[in-house]
Amino acid sequence: MIHHIELYVSDLKESIVFWGWLLEELDYKPFQNWDEGRSWKWGESYIVLVQVEEAYLDASYHRKRVGLNHLAFNGKSRVHIDHLKNQLEKKGIEILYKDKYPYARGKGHYAIYFEDPDRIKVEVVAPN
Repeated sequence: MIHHIELYVSDLKESIVFWGWLLEELDYKPFQNWDEGRSWKWGESYIVLVQVEEAYLDASYHRKRVGLNHLAFNGKSRVHIDHLKNQLEKKGIEILYKDKYPYARGKGHYAIYFEDPDRIKVEVVAPN
């Protein structure tokens, strides 16, 4: 089991709006809150956002470089995935592989893909 995941973000306020909404939709609960960061907890695991230091802002993230490609979360149901899709559209968040939704990875894998404000790809998958 993962203990925690820590993401350095370029704009903490913007990322808190994005991740706070998403993580609470996925039943994470607010956990820690300090000037340079915020976290949400689910069970024993938690996800942390930290404002990157200004000296490191110039080196932006890209999922196709060496390192993290994406984070995938369990959704509650296919209805939940459709609900997330509607919410993302209302928020103006681009859905990746929209032309193949909800089967971008093929039949039997009901999921939605999108990016956070720093372009970290997020996947939410319905249970089989």
